[in-house]
Amino acid sequence: MTEADAPAPGTAPGSAPDASPPSPSSPPSPPPPPYLFDVTGAGHREAAQELRARGPAVPVQLPGGVLGHAVTRHQALRDFLIHPEVAKDACHFAALREGRIPPGWPLTTFATVDGMTTADGADHRRLREPAVKALSPRRVAALRPRVERLTAELLDGLPALAARGGGTVDLRHAFAYPLPMRVISELIGVDEEFRDRLHQLSGLVVSTVIDPEAALSANRELVEVLGQVVAARRAAPGDDLTSALIAACGEADARLSERELIGTLLLMIAAGHQTTLDLITNAVRALCAHRDQLDLVREGRAAWADVVEETLRHDSPVAHFPFRYPTRDLDVGGTVIPRGTPVLASYAAAGRDPEAYGPDADRFDVTRRPAVRHLSFGHGPHVCPGAPLARLEARIALRALFTRFPDLDLAVPEAELRPLPTFVGNSVAELPVRPGRDVGTAGQDASATSPGAG
Repeated sequence: MTEADAPAPGTAPGSAPDASPPSPSSPPSPPPPPYLFDVTGAGHREAAQELRARGPAVPVQLPGGVLGHAVTRHQALRDFLIHPEVAKDACHFAALREGRIPPGWPLTTFATVDGMTTADGADHRRLREPAVKALSPRRVAALRPRVERLTAELLDGLPALAARGGGTVDLRHAFAYPLPMRVISELIGVDEEFRDRLHQLSGLVVSTVIDPEAALSANRELVEVLGQVVAARRAAPGDDLTSALIAACGEADARLSERELIGTLLLMIAAGHQTTLDLITNAVRALCAHRDQLDLVREGRAAWADVVEETLRHDSPVAHFPFRYPTRDLDVGGTVIPRGTPVLASYAAAGRDPEAYGPDADRFDVTRRPAVRHLSFGHGPHVCPGAPLARLEARIALRALFTRFPDLDLAVPEAELRPLPTFVGNSVAELPVRPGRDVGTAGQDASATSPGAG
């Protein structure tokens, strides 16, 4: 074969060279449209998987067509949460500052509440201080006997409730809700007459299906009810957080304004019971669906603390938490998030990141010993100050529940459970269970010294 007969580069021997002119390069594919959240709260797990698959930072569309981003992978989220050029103060929220957020937008409270979750730097430290003091390790440890007594009282009532319900009871309403609500209300100083309404209103202000008028109404009423809580404590001060905050507001160098007092109470009450309520609910669902994992705890091969941590990772009670704002255009994993963009911390997606938790990250495994700690309570300066109390309540509640009612199981298939109407929180609206046989308090006493009691 002569040189003239040699095949052209990239052409198989014996075939004719491609004499056609090179075609112009194809234009790059347009980026996919922003991820659209299901405002009804359905499909949390599928949403987390898709968000994570799209990348560490994903454009999203929030209610009302507001554009934002979600940070979805463990390491990217961990770095983002402590980045010095990421802020919490809504003065950095470009669309809000420019008047492009309509009244009654369902996520407004997350951006505008006057409290520690919307402040930075010295202001954040000042607003966070009362919560840190109220929820100090010493104070939380001292609450253990009270949490245990309340847990026992609530479990005492389950058999009668189940009997009236034909053998089933809504465990979310009868147990998972009243336990943390009573604990935080006693700590803060919220009288019983206000508690149920505060729970209902806090659910409305985090709903992503609520219409604008209802959202505005719920926020107004929430402020009014909290004002009544403050008035009750002004009239009859006690050894509680609200009384301490009122006293601080009255000092010459007051560290809190009246609006900040209300905002602090809103955050403490809402986060102080809702997260634990959803954590207990999600843990019960997981253990009912994975009886082998429950057996590991009963055999002493895992502790109740392991159940709590694995639930937080695997099925975080906070799925996508609003908001943080880059103070400049910020590259996150190769995606530039423009300055002033509202960003969600996608704990649900990051909690099942295979890069952090291995190829079986979707599996609920109470013996898991990951190299990294989950981020479900946040990370950095804004880490949840109530995390130790939530962990204590959940450990005590789960141990007592499954010890006293060892056969407890779901009364309906998991697929029939109705999600909470929000993509921010992650749980179900009801949890119908069959408690089964009641072994009484003797079983609970024995469990306190069992290998899995931690």
